[in-house]
Amino acid sequence: MIEDIFKADSKRYEAGMEYRRSGRSGILLSEISLGFWHNFGETAPLERSKDIMRYAFDHGITSFDLANNYGPGYGTAEETFGYVYDKSFRPYRDEMFVASKAGYDMWPGPYGNWGSRKYLMASINQSLRRTKLDYFDVFYSHRYDPETPLEETLQALVDIVRMGKALYVGISRWPVEATKFAFDYLREHDTPCLIFQDRLNLIDRRVESDGTLACVRENGCGFIAFSPLAQGVLTNRYINGIPSDSRAMQQKFLKTSQISDDLVANITELNEIALRRGQSLAQMSLSWVLAHPGVTSVIIGCSSVAQLEDSLQAVKSKNFTAEELTSIEEIAARIKL
Repeated sequence: MIEDIFKADSKRYEAGMEYRRSGRSGILLSEISLGFWHNFGETAPLERSKDIMRYAFDHGITSFDLANNYGPGYGTAEETFGYVYDKSFRPYRDEMFVASKAGYDMWPGPYGNWGSRKYLMASINQSLRRTKLDYFDVFYSHRYDPETPLEETLQALVDIVRMGKALYVGISRWPVEATKFAFDYLREHDTPCLIFQDRLNLIDRRVESDGTLACVRENGCGFIAFSPLAQGVLTNRYINGIPSDSRAMQQKFLKTSQISDDLVANITELNEIALRRGQSLAQMSLSWVLAHPGVTSVIIGCSSVAQLEDSLQAVKSKNFTAEELTSIEEIAARIKL
């Protein structure tokens, strides 16, 4: 079978996507980033993954978010990306902003986890091979390691940039005090942190309450939000019951026991507000994150082109009235997961 040749849409930068500066850097990220956490591993049809990636790029998404352990099947999301990149995107590499990360368990033994220099160096080499890239645009420490000296982890990131294996560094989900240390260390070593990644959605606003978001902004760093739909809770997916193919049915990151009558009632109220705004609940939930001061980009996962197409509508309605925000946030505060 001869692979069809991908020619990107000549109007991809006129599709409505906007681009936001990441902190005080020269980098502009698409407001929506395509995330590879769940839906691009070895169990996903390759043709579907290719169609989603092409549709994303044709509609202005330039930011692609990977990690070494994304799948399912550790490493397989990067392999999927690498296959599609090799067949479709090589001519467009300079238009793409590709991130990967390391910090979670990847292989057996003492060197396949956490934040040691050995693990990070091995990880980026493996990830570059899987993705068929020469470099990552940003490489993250995926989680805080309480045992490894922070200087060791951070110096490995600095050296990764100096070796040309990444252009920038990022941090994901570090506690605030460690994050402040990291910002200072990286700045002093001429490799300022480009972006900080953490969860932010209507239900989980910890990054506001614990000072993370304020710290990131004060240090001239960008912020990229993941899980903006709270594992699908902030959609209309569970309003009329629990679908057999839903995340809750997988009993992994979301349990069926969490889909209570109270939760459904609150989601239904949020959905009614969204409908009055001319949006789906998923679109409104994404718009709410994008309306947050300091947010550079929002990572979305999707299992179909249709789902991606729906999510992209969020960029068209990012303005909320004070009354809408008050109602939305009061209802969301009642939701406990």
